[in-house]
Amino acid sequence: MSESVVFDVEGMTCASCALRIERVLNKQDGVDSAVVNFAGQEARAEVNDPTALADVEAAIAKIGYSIRQLEDGERISIVERYAEETLQQRRNFIGAAILTVPLVILSMFGPEGQGWRVVQLLLTIPIVFYFGAQFHTIAAKRIRGGEVTMDTLVSIGTLAAFSYSLWALFADEPVFFETAGVIVALILLGRFFEARAKGRASDAVSALLKLAATQARRVRNGVEEIVDPLELAPGDVVVVLPGEKIPVDGTISAGTSTIDEGMLTGESKPIDRISGDRVFGATVNLQGRLEIEATHVGPNTALARIARMVEDAQASKAPIQKLADRVASIFVPIVMVIAVGVFVGWMIANGNVSEALRNAVAVLIIACPCALGLATPTAIMVGSGRGAELGVLFKNAAVFERTHEVTTVVFDKTGTLTRGAMTLSDVSTTEPEQRFLQLVGSVEAASSHPIGKAVALGAEERDAELLPVSDLQAIAGHGVVGTVDGIEVSVGKPKLMADIGLIASDAQTDLLTELENQGKTAFLAGWDSEVRGVLGVADTVRGSSAGTIATLREKGITSAMLTGDNARTAQSIADEIGIERVIAGVLPDQKAEEIERLRGAGEIVGFVGDGINDAPALATADLGIAIGTGTDVAVESADIVLMSGDPALVTTAMHVASSTYRTIRQNLFWAFGYNAAAIPLAAAGLLSPMIAAGAMAFSSVSVVTNSLRLRRIS
Repeated sequence: MSESVVFDVEGMTCASCALRIERVLNKQDGVDSAVVNFAGQEARAEVNDPTALADVEAAIAKIGYSIRQLEDGERISIVERYAEETLQQRRNFIGAAILTVPLVILSMFGPEGQGWRVVQLLLTIPIVFYFGAQFHTIAAKRIRGGEVTMDTLVSIGTLAAFSYSLWALFADEPVFFETAGVIVALILLGRFFEARAKGRASDAVSALLKLAATQARRVRNGVEEIVDPLELAPGDVVVVLPGEKIPVDGTISAGTSTIDEGMLTGESKPIDRISGDRVFGATVNLQGRLEIEATHVGPNTALARIARMVEDAQASKAPIQKLADRVASIFVPIVMVIAVGVFVGWMIANGNVSEALRNAVAVLIIACPCALGLATPTAIMVGSGRGAELGVLFKNAAVFERTHEVTTVVFDKTGTLTRGAMTLSDVSTTEPEQRFLQLVGSVEAASSHPIGKAVALGAEERDAELLPVSDLQAIAGHGVVGTVDGIEVSVGKPKLMADIGLIASDAQTDLLTELENQGKTAFLAGWDSEVRGVLGVADTVRGSSAGTIATLREKGITSAMLTGDNARTAQSIADEIGIERVIAGVLPDQKAEEIERLRGAGEIVGFVGDGINDAPALATADLGIAIGTGTDVAVESADIVLMSGDPALVTTAMHVASSTYRTIRQNLFWAFGYNAAAIPLAAAGLLSPMIAAGAMAFSSVSVVTNSLRLRRIS
């Protein structure tokens, strides 16, 4: 049986590095499959033999990279990694720039003479061999491992310009020390902007983690103490005062309050919570004092799991990236051959060594495939991060591409398009409504039936004061009878009423039938030999369901509803929200079969559900979308998780996914197009190495900047 292992990787500088490591990992005994993420600097492998891990690390070290297995729960923060990289590249660029400015001034406007040419040499040495040492060090490691990468191109280009100028210095020929210096400075500037932009791309994870509480009030032996939330354990009791963040996931053991759960669910309306209710870490207690028994702490809280899910999505690889990987693997060797050809061609054409060398160096520099390696992962990082901010979690990168292809979205009805809980929707009575609801609600409150609970809650919401009940009798499948305030009250189906001797009027019978035709559960209530009223309860439609269906229709996507309800009830709901196709009377174990049938008809199917019985259908669909308020099983089976029960998040998820996929394609187009257009210009002598270095740096920054536009999605 395989286990998933995550490695921290050091030394990757481009997409071809990641591809090289991936190939080596996949060749190792004991490794079933492996994926390497350049942007996240991580490798993930399915390992069937844990004893092979030492050999894996040795094999990667042999090709010039460092790889280390991360322990369970250990994560190398992408945010911290890029912050450190940004600082280092900033220092390198500033140092190189301080020396490059006088170097360029001397080369262009300085006095002639061997002494001044030596000064240029002295200025160039620290630029190329100290501030630019990273390029040569990495290139040397890769060459020893039989590999050429982007850094190989930069290293060869700068060393060629420097070496030629050194020879020219003693041969009394024109020198080009400024070319080597400017190339290094500009590429370091590009690396700095790139690292800073990638750090911004991962801001979403950082923002999520900052939501967590920074302290907790733990209660032990009746004494409160302030502790770090990481010191808490399941079973600990914490006190949360009004205005404080809840530090754990847990259950309220004492107190009532209103909780702002917007950071977790995206819901703007605060939720009332009472003793016995579940609460989640990083949500805000708005009113009362709460005592909470911790069930999940630290890395096991919902917030931590959300952050981990976002990082997992950012670390995974989209199918479209395979094209970029294949190109990157052969691109660098081809460019080196082209550069040699350009040098030879210009030597044959005019015999000018400096011109031939300059054009060959320009080809090497302009062709660096850094933009190609950043095209996909940066878009995924920003898209998945923005999705998390909007309440949508993407499980992996392939989802972005799959969502783009969906033609039909199938919704489970209960708990998805509807609220999943019965509410009292209709009351018609010959009595004063307050008194009628008081008697009926009291009897129903004493029962344990879900419909009874809905009636009792509806009565209370209408300000009816419920009374004690005696002599309660529950008749399974028919109704309930009980004594309230000395009156024997019967509530239930017409058959129960008839058996007791309570006969409904024609008007009451007609109303009963009308409510049932609307898909509602209707029943009678009466006492003292007379039916006193008709009640209806229904699973109410969510307010945003109709708008969601309309938005999908505008996008050309067909909507369908899948439910175990009878056709009449299902069609009533469908008519209310405008859904096109209804599949009713489906048993729980038949849902996956219905999804498979739609797929067999050529549809690309997305399925939205929330229950345990939805898990097979979520897994069967081309795109599984789970309501995050549903069961853990449903969430685990899905490709996308919606953090609230609002179906409008379905269209939000599809918008984020399609925008991300479109950005990936734009990035790849410009990365390919840039190299396709720039290499011939450099070969023709129309680009100097300095301009080529600036253009190469700009191409990488432009790809990342284009990805950052996804942060504005709403």
